[in-house]
Amino acid sequence: MSVIALSPFDLSLAALLVLLLAGLSWRLQLAMERKLLVAALRTTIQLMLIGLVLKVLFDHAEWWWVSLMALVMLAVAGREVMARQQRRFSGWRGYGVGTSAMFVSSFTVTLLALIVVIGNDPWYTPQYAIPLLGMVLGNTMNGIALGMDRLTSGAWQQRAVIEARLLLGQGAMEAVSDLRREAMRVGMIPMINSMAAAGIVSLPGMMTGQILAGTPPLEAVKYQILVMFLITAGTGFGTMVAVWRGARCLFDERDRLRLERLASA
Repeated sequence: MSVIALSPFDLSLAALLVLLLAGLSWRLQLAMERKLLVAALRTTIQLMLIGLVLKVLFDHAEWWWVSLMALVMLAVAGREVMARQQRRFSGWRGYGVGTSAMFVSSFTVTLLALIVVIGNDPWYTPQYAIPLLGMVLGNTMNGIALGMDRLTSGAWQQRAVIEARLLLGQGAMEAVSDLRREAMRVGMIPMINSMAAAGIVSLPGMMTGQILAGTPPLEAVKYQILVMFLITAGTGFGTMVAVWRGARCLFDERDRLRLERLASA
């Protein structure tokens, strides 16, 4: 089964729907039309550029090119995590917490899948490595952003409660234990919802793409189950690491609350 090629006219028809949505946003004074159009433009440019990059990468499948691509993806994801928080850690601390957590979780989970589960040779084959890392990294990024946002916003709102617990003799991590658990829970909710609804409410993107490309449905389903499990594990581990490190950064070495380290977005 061959893939039906899409023409620029076909894409223009889909873009027209976004333009209509932006117009409706302007008419209802939602103030979302500019963000919507900028996001649509970024999507088009970024995906076209990544398509060209992947074409070159597939033609020159060397491990250092794949590693460079992965590091660029990680760097951009770290910036997006920080940008999506209402209150974030200022300076390199804010960038480092989320980025390091994504590196530990996403890269570990993806390498495990490539080497142990899929077992392709070589393991860094870009047709497998880049899409898998992209899906795991993208969802981990969302989970960490939600968890960190809940942690920092909650600490700002509950600073009096946290300081009272410190005065009563609790340690730093004990004083924010409830807040940490809530932040981790919030970060993991989207992936749990996605798994619970997969196949009934929605057909996940990778499975849909494979079916459209002619892959047998059952084979596409197996790959989608693998990806969902990898994404869930990466998101869960990454959120836990980021929230734990973020909670530690709320205090100094003497367990004093230091909310001046937080800056508004």
